[in-house]
Amino acid sequence: MPKSDTATIPEGVPTIRVVAMPTDTNPAGDVFGGWIISQMDLAAGTTAAFRANGRAATVAINGLVFLEPVAVGDEVSIYTEITREGRTSMTIHVQTWRRARHTHLTSKVTEGDFTFVALDANRRPRALPEIKPGDAPVNPEV
Repeated sequence: MPKSDTATIPEGVPTIRVVAMPTDTNPAGDVFGGWIISQMDLAAGTTAAFRANGRAATVAINGLVFLEPVAVGDEVSIYTEITREGRTSMTIHVQTWRRARHTHLTSKVTEGDFTFVALDANRRPRALPEIKPGDAPVNPEV
């Protein structure tokens, strides 16, 4: 049963929201950690590609921690925020939250930092484009 987490759900809209299904479970019946990581990578990749204005690749995942299990039927919301930018790379903090079906109780279940590198057409690192005044934010609130 989900608990109300003392942490605060990030502001804005999640980058990805999906319902965990029976095909996403491990032999113990909990949602497979690899499925959660793949959803986190998809969300971080969406943010990275938007910021890079093109292709970006995952090069590292750091500090990933599983705080509690996700159950079939839980609504999984994944929030992303760019926390560091270099010349070609960026670090995106990713938080995964669950809401059990038919409740309003939420809790953070996973978080970690994903590092991406912007790539050119030849799959070589390239500089991140400059952000100009008036550009849309990477994590727009709707």
